[in-house]
Amino acid sequence: MTNANGNEAESTVLRVREEYSRIAERRVIEDAATRNSEADRGCSEQFGYDKNEIESLPSGADMGLGCGAPVPALDLQPGETVLDLGSGGGIDVFLAARQVGPTGRVIGVDMTPEMIELARDNARRGGYANVEFREGRLEALPVDDGSIDAVTSNCVINLVPDKRAVYAEIARVLRPGGRTVVSDIVLERPLPATLVREMGDANCIVTAIRRDEYLEMIRQAGFAEPEILQDVDYLAAVGWTDTDHMNDETRALLERTGVSYDEIRGTVHSLTLRATKAD
Repeated sequence: MTNANGNEAESTVLRVREEYSRIAERRVIEDAATRNSEADRGCSEQFGYDKNEIESLPSGADMGLGCGAPVPALDLQPGETVLDLGSGGGIDVFLAARQVGPTGRVIGVDMTPEMIELARDNARRGGYANVEFREGRLEALPVDDGSIDAVTSNCVINLVPDKRAVYAEIARVLRPGGRTVVSDIVLERPLPATLVREMGDANCIVTAIRRDEYLEMIRQAGFAEPEILQDVDYLAAVGWTDTDHMNDETRALLERTGVSYDEIRGTVHSLTLRATKAD
């Protein structure tokens, strides 16, 4: 990577951190009764979360930022150690903590201090004694080699400029035979350049890569052939169905950029993937 590209990548990281800091700060100042809002729950349920499980979590744990529901597919066992990459408000950490029980451990890693503070507050209010949240970058995880049984992440790796480094880190921290289940955004073909410029590089759609490149990246990190557990047309799932049904903000975005829905129909997909580290 050249210095110019490296500077550009770090600028992207900074903008992502700033954006998610703002999201976390908005949650902190909202009234507790409005957190885990109906809109957030609706988004999470659409991607596979169980409504009753979400409603039982601490208020603010579900921020509606995911693109799948990866934790159930991890098939967690009591006593296991789990790592969640980009843990946000803690939704997947708390769901995993219930499955591994008091003899297990769940670690959430997030690069945004405000998210870490929010998640720790949620853990205290929910009485989760078997979880911890660490501040750190996904490309350099603050986790020991070979110390993790299972790794998960939900719509976060796509935001990292050096996604290959993230999967190398996942392989490093997993024990031999350990597994990962990740929900993430991939592209079937490039997005129109005008749309990319308008949306900015802190957006999970803009920073996504092609499906074939993503799958090959997992293989090269030392995992067996990844299994696709769920494949969702992401734009359709979040309401980009057509100009007659999409919300005003999305319609205005397409009008500003001169992009029709037909140009991007089927372009963006949310995949939930499972892969096992080689012994």
